[in-house]
Amino acid sequence: MTDTILALIAEELAHIAADKGETLPAIDPDSAFLGGDLPIDSLDLATLLVVLEQRTGQDPFRAGFIQFNTVGELAALYRPNAA
Repeated sequence: MTDTILALIAEELAHIAADKGETLPAIDPDSAFLGGDLPIDSLDLATLLVVLEQRTGQDPFRAGFIQFNTVGELAALYRPNAA
């Protein structure tokens, strides 16, 4: 499932970047969200989390925020029983 989530995250990040007129660099599990090479800010990240919840039906943050910094760390939160 993580590969599917990674692909979904990459797809949505591409949409977010395109909406801002930005080009998204190659994404891998070690890509950092904020302060890295990804052209997104905290509002974009919040948008991504909402879209992921809508598309997966999962909210790993229901019980509270879980720290994550990379694409791979976020994808891992969507594994069954991960949160």
